[in-house]
Amino acid sequence: MTTYAEILNAALNLPPSQRTELAETLWGSLPDEEISVAPPQLSEAWQKELARRSAEIDAGTVKYVTYEQMVERARRAAGRE
Repeated sequence: MTTYAEILNAALNLPPSQRTELAETLWGSLPDEEISVAPPQLSEAWQKELARRSAEIDAGTVKYVTYEQMVERARRAAGRE
C-alpha cells in the first residue's frame, strides 16, 4: 500500500507544470462544503505597515498612481522603456 508520505514525495518531485495540474485536479475534486479558505494571517510587521499606509491615505499625504503609471515606472527603472 502506498503511504501519504510516498504520494506527497512523488508529487513534490513532479515538474512544476504537473504539480500545478495535480493541485488543480485535487482542489476541483473537493465538494464545495469541504472547501474553507481562511484569510491569510499577517505578521505583526505587515499589520503595522498596513496601518501606516492606511493612515497616510486618510491624512491625504500620499500621491496615488494608476496601475499603468506604476508599470511604466517599473519598466523605466529596469531599463525597458
